[in-house]
Amino acid sequence: MSQPYQLGDLQLAIMRVLWARGEASASEVHAALLEERGLAPTTIATMLRKMEDKGVVDHRAQGRQFIYRPCIAESDVREGMVGDLVERLFRGDCAALVNHLIEAGEIDAGELDELRARLGKGGRR
Repeated sequence: MSQPYQLGDLQLAIMRVLWARGEASASEVHAALLEERGLAPTTIATMLRKMEDKGVVDHRAQGRQFIYRPCIAESDVREGMVGDLVERLFRGDCAALVNHLIEAGEIDAGELDELRARLGKGGRR
């Protein structure tokens, strides 16, 4: 990963649409998020332009319409955002995050079994 990517809530929602579809116009992204977000089409278009300025999406022209595609992988965003969470809230202690999730009841017994199995395999899927 070249840099840690930090996306806001709306940016992450837009990226999820683009990751799922591969590419989409601003109006397609707006339609996909309309029920969840209720934002104006211009808000989505503006955000896509800002995201392009940051280098997380780019576009190609199709007639008079711009078709946007992601320039970063979902795994890179996840890595960056989780890393930031661990650093800011748990002072870099990943075990503290896992302990917090267990104590808060966020991880059930089946998920703990899966984690144990992953740890036995070196921690990766």
